[in-house]
Amino acid sequence: MYQPVTQEIVSRLEEIVGKKNVIFGDAEKLENYSHDELAEKEYAHMPDVVVKPGSADEVSAIMKLANEENIPVTPRGAGTGLSGGGVPAHGGILLSVENMNRILEVDLDNLMVVVEPGVVTNDINEMLAPHGVFFAGYPMSLQSCFVGGNVAENAGGGRAIKYGVTGRYIMGLEVVLPTGEIVEFGGKRVKDVTGYNMVQLMVGSEGTLGIYTKIIIKLLPLPTSKIDLLALFPDVETAINVVPLIMTKGRLIPTGIEFMDRLSISTTHDYLGEKMPYPETNAALLIELDGTNPDQLRDEAMAVSELLMENGVIEVYAAETPDTQEKIWKVRRNIAEAFKAISPVQSLEDIVVPIAQIPKLMPFLAELSEKHDVLIPCYGHAGDGNLHATIVKKAETEIEVWKETLPQVLTELYEKMAELGGTISGEHGIGHKRKKYMPLVVGETEIALMKKIKLAFDPNNILNPGKMFDL
Repeated sequence: MYQPVTQEIVSRLEEIVGKKNVIFGDAEKLENYSHDELAEKEYAHMPDVVVKPGSADEVSAIMKLANEENIPVTPRGAGTGLSGGGVPAHGGILLSVENMNRILEVDLDNLMVVVEPGVVTNDINEMLAPHGVFFAGYPMSLQSCFVGGNVAENAGGGRAIKYGVTGRYIMGLEVVLPTGEIVEFGGKRVKDVTGYNMVQLMVGSEGTLGIYTKIIIKLLPLPTSKIDLLALFPDVETAINVVPLIMTKGRLIPTGIEFMDRLSISTTHDYLGEKMPYPETNAALLIELDGTNPDQLRDEAMAVSELLMENGVIEVYAAETPDTQEKIWKVRRNIAEAFKAISPVQSLEDIVVPIAQIPKLMPFLAELSEKHDVLIPCYGHAGDGNLHATIVKKAETEIEVWKETLPQVLTELYEKMAELGGTISGEHGIGHKRKKYMPLVVGETEIALMKKIKLAFDPNNILNPGKMFDL
């Protein structure tokens, strides 16, 4: 059993980080740290105390105190997660990295940047832009999330086809272990096969193995030109069948390929007060191309457009300017808000399958929707098979019926993922939202190995307990 946070513990925390960086006994302020962006309120949990350290030494002292007193600690970034990963499931200490928000070094000679975990991801690229370089592995929510959370979830986004996800760019980490030791994994080295790859073990570990206090990120030259294509299709299968052709027959790697089904498109058009240009549209792709040679990029966009025309597209719109690009991205960026307007009660999923299996997935989602009388719009990253199949409660459905139905829908959905060679999360993580479903897609032996790794790092199970699996 974990021990409660007493006034004595609070006083010791205040000695470590200063009184102004401790929140205790203020329910309104504590509530802000009790949840992330999950719509389901049952995943929220109040912390006993919030601490805001400013250095690795302070984080270390907090962890040593927590181990000594057997108090759970939950690390937290900006709270923009969608799995409950930064929610204090067992109360205790909520360790916020919001004060650790400095960009420590820009090393252009090595094409690296060194940052603290509380830096807003977008701030990194805004600061780097004048130097002609960027952090390519950022997620879609880059204007609000912290880079430490991106690393913890190995966050992805719409540009993963060409650039990959966060983990590809993390070269080194300074980490405070659950027992309080400060260690450094990796560094400014592009190649390193000395021992186990501890950096990549830490990436995506969801705050269960250690707390990042310094992050070394690899940079790339910043593209200077971008063209977006919006392609409308008569059906899902025609749209998805084009995706691999762009890379095989077209012989180019787009920056990203986003998919939207008819329900997502029509609902968002209604939400925006706009009409669909082609009512026969049942699927759409948003294809982004970037580079440094405008003429070459236009040739590539023309080649992709011709390929689309040869493979059943209804219409293709091209956008080269920021205004026109914003216009064709407007629907994709507003899908989530459109469905929140219909019903705030929903379960946002980020299932992932091999891209060739997407056509088999879509009819299943329609059957699942009809069987359980729920809405399941589907949109997301077609180029890497990561789709946001969002289960939405219909307005007329009673909440008690919804609570009984949702676990059945999720179980059937996740079982289908296993059948199709997919899994239950491509970028949002497991947290405590999906942990009971892990055995549907991960074998007993693998889970047992994960538990052994967890206990090797955290023998007292005090760091972010209750996430991914129970011990």
